[in-house]
Amino acid sequence: MLKVHHLNNSRSQRILWLLEELNAPYEIVQYQRMSPVPLAPPELKSVHPLGKSPVITDDGDAIAESGAIVEYILDKYGNGRLRPEAGTRDRVKYMEWMHYAEGSAMLPLLMNMYMGFLGEAAAPLRPRVESEIANHLSYLESAIRGRDFFVGRGLTGADIQLTFVLEAADAGGVLKDYPALAGYLSRMQARPAYRRAIDKGGPYDLRGNRRRAD
Repeated sequence: MLKVHHLNNSRSQRILWLLEELNAPYEIVQYQRMSPVPLAPPELKSVHPLGKSPVITDDGDAIAESGAIVEYILDKYGNGRLRPEAGTRDRVKYMEWMHYAEGSAMLPLLMNMYMGFLGEAAAPLRPRVESEIANHLSYLESAIRGRDFFVGRGLTGADIQLTFVLEAADAGGVLKDYPALAGYLSRMQARPAYRRAIDKGGPYDLRGNRRRAD
C-alpha cells in the first residue's frame, strides 16, 4: 500500500488531501519537526536521501517532490480525475500552475520565513523579497478573481499545489490584501476531503513554523 511519510506542518499535508479527494487507500508514517529550528528529523533520510517531506513509498519506489508525487498519484490512482484531458488548453494551463507553485511562487515566501531567523541582518533583503511576494500574489489574485478553481470548472492537482502556497502566504501575514485569494483559500480548506486529511494527519499550523522563525 502507498505510504505517505508525513511531516507535521509541511507540504505533505497536500498529499494527504489529494488522496482523500480520490478516496485512494494509503497509510501515514508520522514524523515531527525538530526544535527550536523546525527542520525535518534525520529519520527521513532513511526513506529518501534528501531527508525531506513530502515523500511517498509505493511498490518499492520512494518518490519525493510535491508535483511529482501529485502526478504519480493521479497517473496510478486518479482514473482521469483531478486534471484536465490531455491535449487541451486547460491541460497546458494545469501543467503551468503545477510547476509554478514550487518553481516560482514558494521561493520568496520561504525567504520571508528564513529572514525571521536573521533578524536585522535580513534588512537588505527585505524590500526585494516583499516586492517579489507582492508580484506573485497579485498575479494569483488576478488569475482566481471570479473563478472557483485555477483551471477549468473543478478541483485539480493544481489547486492542491497552489493552496499550500496560499497557506504559506497566510502564515507569513501577507495574504490579507488579496480578498479573492483569501476567499479561495477558505473554500479549499472547507472541502470535506481537506478536513479529513487534517483529521488523519494531525495538527496543521504553518504559523507555528513562522513563530519559531520570528
